[in-house]
Amino acid sequence: MKSIPGPKTPALFQRLQLLLAPLNTLESYAKKYGDIFTMITSLGKVVIVSIPQAFQEILTKDNNEYEAPGSKLLQSMFGEYSMFSLEGDRHRRERKLLMPPFHGDRMRNYGELICNITKEAASNLTVSQTFIARKLMQEITMQVILQAVFGLYDSPRLSQIRSMLADFLELTASPLRASLLFFPWLQKDLGPWSPWGKYQRQQEKLNELLYTEIATRRSQLDPNRTDILTLMLLARDEEGQGMTDQEIRDELITMLVAGHETTATALAWAVYWVHKQPEVYQKLMEELATLEGNTDPMTIFRLPYLTAVCQETLRIYPVVILTFPRRTKQPVDLQGYHLEAGTMIMGSIYLTHHREDLYPEPKKFKPERFLERQFSPYEYLPFGGGSRRCLGMALANFEMRLVLATLLSNFEMELAENQPVKPQRRGLTLGPAGGVKMLMKGERKQIENKSPAVATV
Repeated sequence: MKSIPGPKTPALFQRLQLLLAPLNTLESYAKKYGDIFTMITSLGKVVIVSIPQAFQEILTKDNNEYEAPGSKLLQSMFGEYSMFSLEGDRHRRERKLLMPPFHGDRMRNYGELICNITKEAASNLTVSQTFIARKLMQEITMQVILQAVFGLYDSPRLSQIRSMLADFLELTASPLRASLLFFPWLQKDLGPWSPWGKYQRQQEKLNELLYTEIATRRSQLDPNRTDILTLMLLARDEEGQGMTDQEIRDELITMLVAGHETTATALAWAVYWVHKQPEVYQKLMEELATLEGNTDPMTIFRLPYLTAVCQETLRIYPVVILTFPRRTKQPVDLQGYHLEAGTMIMGSIYLTHHREDLYPEPKKFKPERFLERQFSPYEYLPFGGGSRRCLGMALANFEMRLVLATLLSNFEMELAENQPVKPQRRGLTLGPAGGVKMLMKGERKQIENKSPAVATV
């Protein structure tokens, strides 16, 4: 069988390319080597795939021919007991435990909360002043995840956790600063002013707050509460053992970071695309006008064009561009290639979302493509797939649609800059460079608006 092609450039060069210019790197390799190629990443040599048939084969054989190892790369940020780090039975147990709060009625209970938080955050912006869309979205999604994780009670400690978490994430927010996470040899504590020293101390402060909150809640445990922290404190395994403080801390940090940063980034892209393309804006406003004052979150959530706009946002620039790695448990044949046992494979979500055969004119923002056809979970996978599919997928989709609908229905904004916004690495994810600069024109009920009358969500 033929061997998988890939670049022969030095390993460090390939890793730097993926860190600093991930999309250009993946596109140039795909152009040169095709749908399956090898490259050197932080995990060593990895097979990159971007063909739906390969995804289907790998993801449907999860735990059989392929396994999903825990990520050592993410341990420095999330800890060894994070769901990202666990594998096998431990990972399955944790997923089962944490699944309920993100589904069904529990999630629907957050609907009104999401709309209220959005209105409050946007109404604090100054009219005729510019603002950064991603910062506004971070404020909204941080509030939502804090409420979901810690319950509906605000406290001085929660405010501290919120600001400490924001500061912590800023330490790896640029492509250069993100190198701390991707090159373990940079993780040297040379004192409080060194990059890793600063990172460690910020993490320690955040840990102190989280452990204090865990201890306080353990001592006042209320089984009637339905927030995620209470559920983790009450959880017991088959042997009747509960979760340790460290296990809870690692899952809390995972949900707080993954549960707000990614959604905030996607929402910043959504307002950018909607305001960049007048015809998209017009269509969406007309659809929102059909609500006629109906503020039911589930009605808003089901709006077809709003849904398509959010889906296309996650297609064109997925926040996470590669799936979690899979490893072959035995020798396997994949799409005409022979892979030895122990081979690491990653799916390129970005390349799959930019396949001409699936998405004609893939560089264009066209929500209509999601109204014209249904895509399989191997053709469209912004949240990954299989046993490592994002646990917060349902909440993220729900939140995206409600926040976008609430903002557009209640406030008038416009882009503050004309030039196209490009994606840029932000820590472990990809986001709009500069965060999307917008101008707040005012609340709809206070300004004259020539577009159709819009219902207030």
